[in-house]
Amino acid sequence: MEAARAEAAAAIEARLETAMTAFAEAPVTAAMRYALRGGKRMRGLLVIESARLHGVAPERSIHAAAAVETLHAYSLVHDDLPAMDDDDLRRGQPTVHRRWDEATAILAGDALHCLAFELVAEEGVPEPARRLDLSVSLARAAGAHGMVLGQARDIAAEHAAAPLGLAEITELQAGKTGALFRWSAQAGARMAGADDAALGRYADALGLAFQITDDILDVEGDAARLGKSVGKDAGAGKATFVSLLGLDGAKARARELAEEAGDALGIYGAAAQTLRQVARFAISRDT
Repeated sequence: MEAARAEAAAAIEARLETAMTAFAEAPVTAAMRYALRGGKRMRGLLVIESARLHGVAPERSIHAAAAVETLHAYSLVHDDLPAMDDDDLRRGQPTVHRRWDEATAILAGDALHCLAFELVAEEGVPEPARRLDLSVSLARAAGAHGMVLGQARDIAAEHAAAPLGLAEITELQAGKTGALFRWSAQAGARMAGADDAALGRYADALGLAFQITDDILDVEGDAARLGKSVGKDAGAGKATFVSLLGLDGAKARARELAEEAGDALGIYGAAAQTLRQVARFAISRDT
């Protein structure tokens, strides 16, 4: 998987660099570039590999892959703000509002959000109806049907009278983390006009396994390797998969979900091997 991830990351970086050259030099565009640096590029990899499964070449899927990474970057810039998660570090560097200021961070996030939809509308997919489907489905995944709704529920949970239960946390994370994973994994089928049900099942299991692993790393991860603070959930008294299932129980559930993700890809046979490796990586990572 590492070779595929590195290849995808390099292609995504190149596409993002090309996109950024269109902007005038200004603090807000410098903040955009800063926010786009680094990361595992897993969502973009999912786009490229799901497209490859359906005969869509990387040079055609790269625009959608770069789009979801741009949207993810915007979400991190805004999530880190004092009014949201109030974080000082991201990927081992000061968060955008610490490196610049809150106004610049908000505007950089807004601009990245807009750029994502410019990228997803590029003509890598020649059929206008399919490009429209990619754009509309990305908007739904990112907005109050998905990621934004999940983040809003997460913030509300911090002030709730009682901690959330397992079903509520699962629903919350299906939006906050899972919605972009699902869009990314299904993007290739959308580009080809193919059935995306199996990839949806794969992505649902993968996204939840990824979030459970995040909760585990918040307990036993190394802050220097993670590039961000650890122990924040426990410090805030938030219910997490670890607090509800225990550390061993959370690890066991993550392993089950990784297996479920792999099993969902049975119809693709050996062609989906990289996607299966992504699911295993999601629960074995230390960053």
